[in-house]
Amino acid sequence: MTGLTAYHNAIDTVMLILRVVLGLTLAAHGYNKFFGPGGLKGTAGWFESIGMKPGMFHARIAATTEMSAGLGLAAGLLTPIPAAGFVALMLVAAWTVHRPNGFFIVKEGWEYNLILAVSAVAVATVGARKFSLDYVLFGTSSFDEFLHGWWGMLISVGLGLAGGIGQLVIFWRPPATAAA
Repeated sequence: MTGLTAYHNAIDTVMLILRVVLGLTLAAHGYNKFFGPGGLKGTAGWFESIGMKPGMFHARIAATTEMSAGLGLAAGLLTPIPAAGFVALMLVAAWTVHRPNGFFIVKEGWEYNLILAVSAVAVATVGARKFSLDYVLFGTSSFDEFLHGWWGMLISVGLGLAGGIGQLVIFWRPPATAAA
């Protein structure tokens, strides 16, 4: 039985590390949008330039979502919900900015966006595990079944795709390309 306990402890620890690294990485992106060079005003101008209008609205929404989804995933709080935030954010980023550049990140492609989104879905599917707020708050309740497994995957992918596609359909207007 000790082998099984050690295995589960290792999984709990690995999921904590993965959640914290993914979450804080995305939260740092949000923080940078708020407080980095150019701040929110610079971020808003950039959003306008890629066709996400109004720019200030999208700058605030993106920065807030990156910080809250990142911190939520890191803490393991209602894990499929912040994972859905990852999916929505990365879909919009991949489509509006990186898609024309192909797959590979070395050419500013969408490879990194895919890895972040799929990693967040994997966390939502496996679950935040023992070292999380999900476990502390819901570990012994029937609500726990919605925070991992097929439900975790369905919620994170479904809400994420709905949010990202909805944002693109409602707000994205690609900038006109210059005549060659």
